[in-house]
Amino acid sequence: MNYKLLGRSGLKVSELCLGTMGFGTESGWGADKDTSFRIMETYGNAGGNFLDTANVYKLGTSEKIIGEYISQQDRDYWVVATKYSLKDNETNPNASGNNRKNMMRSVEESLKRLKTDFIDVLYLHIWDDLTPVDEILRGLDDLVRQGKINYAAISDTPAWIVSKANTIAELMGWSPLIALQIEYSLLQRTPERDLIPMAKHYGMTVTPWAPLAGGALSGKYLRGDKGRIKPESNRLNENSIRITREVVAIAEKLGVQPAHVALKWMMQRDFSCIPIVGATKIDQLEENLHAVSLLLPEEDLQKLHAVSEIDLGFPGNFFKEEGVRLNNYGGFYNRIEKRP
Repeated sequence: MNYKLLGRSGLKVSELCLGTMGFGTESGWGADKDTSFRIMETYGNAGGNFLDTANVYKLGTSEKIIGEYISQQDRDYWVVATKYSLKDNETNPNASGNNRKNMMRSVEESLKRLKTDFIDVLYLHIWDDLTPVDEILRGLDDLVRQGKINYAAISDTPAWIVSKANTIAELMGWSPLIALQIEYSLLQRTPERDLIPMAKHYGMTVTPWAPLAGGALSGKYLRGDKGRIKPESNRLNENSIRITREVVAIAEKLGVQPAHVALKWMMQRDFSCIPIVGATKIDQLEENLHAVSLLLPEEDLQKLHAVSEIDLGFPGNFFKEEGVRLNNYGGFYNRIEKRP
């Protein structure tokens, strides 16, 4: 396992993040405590140190299992990322949302469940379209100054909100948002319209959830394993099947599993990207870990890019028009160094 810097920070995290939404058996599925312990042990032995959870995962059981495990280990080895925003009870109107009151309450509860004095990375989980950005940023910065969190991050929020937030943080000298968690995969490339360019501009690491599109990119639906997926899901439509077939073809050519190809395509993108791979069984994790040793040839990267390419719409497509480039750059577009 190699390590990457998380956003514009000095925090070193493994190139694959372990998703723990399935730690716990609530709702009739998931990994029990012993299995979850063995999954984390396998991940740690492979060099992994980056755990992703949330206050609501398995009604708090995920955090409890992680807390019990890391309390028996070297706590400082592990980089624990959790989230606040979503309800962990229905007792009052402020037991959910992005507001400061819920932020402080939720963090205190997460610290108890995690059996730790600090959270390494705290994500805002989902934008509530209610709370002022400066209220959120000041709260996060206060938590950093109190030593209760080390870094702030954000998930599932419009690009313009994240951009505004990081600009305010820079102007005020508050802690910036160093990571952006979003849905992103070969079957879900719409974040390339604005979220990913924004993340690149601010030096944020993208930490995609569902990098295998719920297992679709493993090829299991092509094999007839529909499981609990809804028939109308866009992971079963004609376009998704076409993309998955290309992934499977490349995997067969390289002698690897389709999941390795789908994950490595993401890891070899031109921006900082650390996929979150969930596991409820040890063999699932062990299989995904093989992706780190794979290097996709450029010709295969181009095939994957072409088969899954999306329409950027306006203004993305507009900026690529030859007439626009001619007028905007005076005929020098291909001779000017581009900013990274």
